[in-house]
Formats: sequence, structure tokens, C-alpha cells
Amino acid sequence: MLYTCKYQFENISLYLVATETHLINIQFTQPQKALLQTTELLSMATIQLDEYFQGKRTTFSLPFKLTGTPFQLAVWKELQNIPYGKTTSYKEITQKINKPKAYRAVGMANNKNPLPIIIPCHRVIGSDGRLTGYAGGTARKLALLQLEGVDCKEQYQPRRDGDCK
Repeated sequence: MLYTCKYQFENISLYLVATETHLINIQFTQPQKALLQTTELLSMATIQLDEYFQGKRTTFSLPFKLTGTPFQLAVWKELQNIPYGKTTSYKEITQKINKPKAYRAVGMANNKNPLPIIIPCHRVIGSDGRLTGYAGGTARKLALLQLEGVDCKEQYQPRRDGDCK
């Protein structure tokens, strides 16, 4: 059985999806096949997200379960090593997972990240310092980085042609 709850903080809306024991997904739109019901785990997740958005939490301590290809799992594991308030590039991720030419594949793994914010794919930027695509949109990516204290005013500029697909 899957459970979901709508999370709202100011103008941010997310849908959290969990099993009885693990958080498995955070979506920007309402999931189709889940029971809209809060559980103890989902309540704990909303508290931790509130703390994050209030600037009181820099890491999460939630049980989660990831499902993906071995490559995706390697990328998502590396994303968890990016500290709060710091960024890294797609190129650096490729080097850390020993796939130095896999820039696009790393980008696609980021796009498929089932737990945005918890697994901080928003902290990955282009080698030139520009914000690149984010499943929640580059405006949300910019807001998350600014929340974490990353100076995005001049150093990080969203692509002028919109989000990468």
C-alpha cells in the first residue's frame, strides 16, 4: 500500500509518497495511484521539510528506499555527498562515479531522482556555473540554492532558453 500527503510551505507544494516504512517519492504534482493519507513517517517528513524550509535543518534523517538502475543509484548516492549550501557540477559527478563522459546520463539520472530536496539534485550545476534543468524548474532550483545560502545573484544564471529537457 502506498500513502501520500500534500506538503505545503508558503508557496511550495509537494506530494510525499511512502510505504509503511520508507519514503519513496516526492513529486511536484499529485500522484495518481496512492492513498491520500498521512502516516507517522509522512508526518515526520513534513516536520523535517518545514525545518529545512525555515533554515533550521541541513540534512534529513528519514528512512527512504530508492529504485533505479545501477547507474542511477550511483549518481543518487553521490548526490547525497554534496553538503548543504554547496554546489558541484555534472562533470564532477561523472568523475566521482568513474564515468567521465556521462554528462547527459548524469543529467537524466538527476531528472529521475525520486526524492528531490532529500537527495539534493538541485545542488548540481553546469561546469560554467549556470543553473541547468531541474524537474521542478530552474526558478525552484535557484530558490533552493538561495535558501541554502548559495550566492546565486551573479554567479548562477538560469539558461535563457528555459529548462533543459
